Amino acid sequence: MAAVENSEERNNLFPIFLKLEELHTLIVGGGNVGLEKISGLLKSSPAARITVVAEKISDEIRNLASQSKYIFLNERSFRIRDLQNKDLVILATDDKALHERIRIQARKKRILVNVADTPDLCDFYLGSVVTKGNLKIGISTNGKSPTIAKRMREYFEEVLPDNTNQLLDNMQKIRDRIKGDFRRKVDVLNEITASWLGKSSSD
Repeated sequence: MAAVENSEERNNLFPIFLKLEELHTLIVGGGNVGLEKISGLLKSSPAARITVVAEKISDEIRNLASQSKYIFLNERSFRIRDLQNKDLVILATDDKALHERIRIQARKKRILVNVADTPDLCDFYLGSVVTKGNLKIGISTNGKSPTIAKRMREYFEEVLPDNTNQLLDNMQKIRDRIKGDFRRKVDVLNEITASWLGKSSSD
């Protein structure tokens, strides 16, 4: 009997958190979209290493760069050598032909590419991010609705307690004090954290 195919779509993206201070990101585009991408990277990783290439770079981006020693500006047209020693590329211009050309070259160099507002050309998406101290939650709609992702971020920012970081610190101390094998540690931590959700650890 043939298996019944599940017609319901699902998000098959693999979530990953990168140490951007140890990578080098190229952003092509110096307007509002480029500004949005830079701001998003800096919000999560203030020490992110970013090179911006654009024929015109906005004053807002220049202002951000003046506040960071890790942002490098090149006000000129894109050159293939701009891809050298880059780990990620974000394309944020209104020139689709340029995006396609850069994407092809980046792929040859095995560099991951994000193309603003063009999900089908992206190797990765920049999802909405919730940060409460050491807790970080990434939200993805598989490129379908950044607006929904934004609303979900706002929701979690509101409902997560301000003392979340203190809670994480306490859990780390408890984990370090628990004796026994890995299985016992997991059982004890599950028992403690189950009460937060108002459920039994056996549920």
